[in-house]
Amino acid sequence: MSGEIDYNLDRFVDAQNGVYERALSELRAGRKRSHWMWFIFPQIAGLGTSAMAEKYAIRSAEEAAAYLADPVLGSRLRRCVDAILGIDGLSAREVFGSPDDLKLRSSMTLFAAISDHGSPFHQVIDRFYLGEFDERTIKLLDAGN
Repeated sequence: MSGEIDYNLDRFVDAQNGVYERALSELRAGRKRSHWMWFIFPQIAGLGTSAMAEKYAIRSAEEAAAYLADPVLGSRLRRCVDAILGIDGLSAREVFGSPDDLKLRSSMTLFAAISDHGSPFHQVIDRFYLGEFDERTIKLLDAGN
C-alpha cells in the first residue's frame, strides 16, 4: 500500500520464534534465565551499542506503534507484560538481573509513551520503577529519533 512504511518487524518475529514461549515461561516463573531481552522488550534506538541492541532498536514512536499494532508482536508483548504484572514481591532487578532491569524500564517507557495513561506499560513503570520513566528514552523520543 502506498504511504505505509516497512519497519521490517519480521526481524522481531523471526528472533522470537522458538524463544518466545521460553521467555514467557521464565517471566511467569519470576526469573529471566536466558537471552532474549532485545527482541522481546525492544528499546528506542540510541540507547544500546551492541550489535543486538542496534539490530532490534525501535527507531521512532511510529515504529513502536506499528510493533504494538502488529497482531503477533503486540499480542506477545502484552502477554509478557501481563506476566510481569503477575509477579509479586520481587524487584525488576531480582527478576531480570542487571542491566536487563534497566532495559525493561526503557522498553516500558517507550511503549507507555505511545499508550493511554494507565496502560499495562504504565503499570510496570509504576510498580517496578516507582512511576519514574527512563529519561534517556523520553529525550530520544522527544528528539524525534
